[in-house]
Order: sequence, then C-alpha cells, then structure tokens
Amino acid sequence: MKQTHRRRSLPAAAATTLTATVLCFAGLPTAPAVADSPTQCSFPNKNYEGRPWALQRVLLDELWKQSTGKGVRVAVIDTGVDVKHPQLKPAVDVKAGKNLIPKDAKDDHDRKLERGKEDGTTDTVGHGTKVAGIIAARPMKGTGFAGLAPDATIIPIQQNDAYGNGTAATLADAIEYAIDQKADVINISQDTANAIEPSPLLRQAVEKALAQQIVVVASAGNDGLDGNVKKTYPASYEGVLAVAASDRNNERAAFSQSGDFVGVAAPGVDMISTVPGGGHCADNGTSFSAPYVAGIAALIKGKHKNWTQKQIVAQIQQTAERSIAGHDRLVGWGVVDPVRALTEDDKPIEAPVAREGVTRAEAPTPAELHLGETPEQRDARLATYVIVGGTVLVAGIAGGAVAVRDARRRARGAGGNA
Repeated sequence: MKQTHRRRSLPAAAATTLTATVLCFAGLPTAPAVADSPTQCSFPNKNYEGRPWALQRVLLDELWKQSTGKGVRVAVIDTGVDVKHPQLKPAVDVKAGKNLIPKDAKDDHDRKLERGKEDGTTDTVGHGTKVAGIIAARPMKGTGFAGLAPDATIIPIQQNDAYGNGTAATLADAIEYAIDQKADVINISQDTANAIEPSPLLRQAVEKALAQQIVVVASAGNDGLDGNVKKTYPASYEGVLAVAASDRNNERAAFSQSGDFVGVAAPGVDMISTVPGGGHCADNGTSFSAPYVAGIAALIKGKHKNWTQKQIVAQIQQTAERSIAGHDRLVGWGVVDPVRALTEDDKPIEAPVAREGVTRAEAPTPAELHLGETPEQRDARLATYVIVGGTVLVAGIAGGAVAVRDARRRARGAGGNA
C-alpha cells in the first residue's frame, strides 16, 4: 500500500494568476513497498548495492552491445542536476547547462530565494537528479544501478523548484534553450496543474523541437488513482511521447494517468536512482517512467543517427510488451522493451501497427531497499508536495480496485476501456 503525494500548491496570491500554468512534478515520493523500510531518503544517501528491479528486466550486456547512447545529448528540464554525484559528474555537460528560475523567485512565504548556480547544477529537490540518473548515470563500483544510456550526455536545465516557480512560459523557454543546445532528446517529467491547456507558447516550443527532429518525452501524470482520465500537458500534445507508469507485473501502476494520449508505459514503481550529493534512493511516479523511455530513445539515436524523431518513437512503441494487439489507453502500445527496441530494428517505421502474438515479461525478483531518512527530514521533504490519494488504506483499496478492473478489462479483450 502506498500513500501518494504531490508537490504543495502555490500560496493563494500566486494561484490566482498562475492556476493554468503552474507545473507539477510527476513524481510521487512514497514509501517503497518493502517491509521495515524507512520512508524517504536524505541527501546524500547510501549507495544501492544491488541491481534495481527495473534493470533486472533488461539484459544490459546485450543492450549495450547495440548502443550506449554515446554522442547523444539529452536535455533534462527539471529541478536541476547535482553534479556532485560521482555517477553524474562525467555525464553532465556543465557548459551547456542553464538555470531558468526567475531572478525574483519567491517561496511560499514571499521570501526571495537563492537561484542556485547559473549552469543548472543546483538541485535542492532531488527530482531532476533522479531523472538524470535513470537516463545516463555512469556504471560505478559498489552499485548495480546505472542509467539505461550510460554514455549519453545530459544537458541540465533548471526550470522548476519546490515552490512552483516553474510555469508553462518558463518551460517553453527551456525547450527553446534545449533546441539551441543541440539536444537530441528532451525529457519533461512535469505537467501543468488542473489539466488546463496553457498558452500557445508551450505548444509552439514543442512543435519547434519536433520539427528539429528532437524526441520529446513527457510523463503522463499521476492522477489515475480514482480512475481519472484527463489530458496533461505537454504530454498530450501531438508528437510528444507520453509515458505512463508500470509495475513489476507490466501492469499499469494504480496512480498512473490513463488516456488515449498515452504512448507507452515504463517502470515507475520503487525506482532507484541518484540523489544530490551521492548515493541512491527509491521513488515512484511517471516522472521516473519518462526518463526510462528517454534513455531508450538515446540508445536508438546513438545506433541510428539518421532516424527521425517520429521513427524513434514508433520503434519504441512497436517493440513494447503488451497483452493486446493494438493501443491501450492504460499503457499505450505497451511496456517498453529496451532490448527488443534495439534488436528488432532492421528498418525504420513511421508508426506502430497492431500485431498478434505479443509476450509478457516475467516480474523480476524484488530487491530489498534500505534507503531512508529521519522523521524530521521526511516532514521537510513532503512539505513540497500535496496529498492526492487520501489515507494509506484508502489508496491501497483504490489501487487494488483499479488493478482488478484493469485485469478484468484485459480478460474481456475490451481494448482499453477504463
């Protein structure tokens, strides 16, 4: 059972002017589903020694024989990327980084904030550092965790913080900046509040990136616990690869957003990744599913440098594991399969097609998690989110009901009706 949280809202004065444009992180800081495990992690933290389950499901040696993402540039538009982590320092292009937090940014008590480093390598939230790690953390002795594309280059673009100083306008600016920095892939693990479509500036920036053959990956959102089906932005824009979260059984995670705009799903439960200052911690949310897919996009781009962004997206969708032949509004074209995406690639395709005979991957053995923080640190950490799921018991019951409903729907072959 998991209690789900989202970043706390802006103070009332700010909310009146930014309701349609405030950006929410799509990560759910929840307790790992392991007995005797503390809740949230502190920064820095201990190294995770084992191989995380999301990597257990991948034959990494076989994958990296095909590509390691070398020469591919991935823009992480987020809360910054802390380069003090030894697995990230060699991965980040500090010279290309940028801090777009407004110079007059304030916290919830109207106190002026320190903007951090201008190169985007300040991350007090930890969100962007986790996202970057899933994409391109370098292998390191003492941990089985590594990024899916361990030779890709991260462009850190700090555009949001714990106080909601990121807006649709600054996100559009961040996308424009990523284009200027020759990004091949852009990862956006956040969405606009209330599923209200923002000003045209954001759509225009996305369309410009797509026209430049940049793969744009975005998290689908985490408001799926009560069966909500609503569009989120920028994930809902045409051409953006919207990513839902899956669990160890390749089923939709109960919190994960559903909808026709969902392109694929990827692991998003108990995701191990890098944290500021060093070490690792577990977190949940479509925030961490999106970079898993961005990492695959970087691998494909590294192997097929002339493929278009549309062909890369179609390849990821076509090779995903799914239980029905076509598109499913719960997990899109299915749960991504990195090895299949890199080996079933004789020729590029322009769009995925329905196919029979798809397979389901077996759930890997869960590894123990021992990554936690003190109660005081936990309280401070959760202060940056608002609760969206109710009590742990209610969330657990609702999540179970969603899982049963989805299983019955698949058994009937209903093709995605929630």
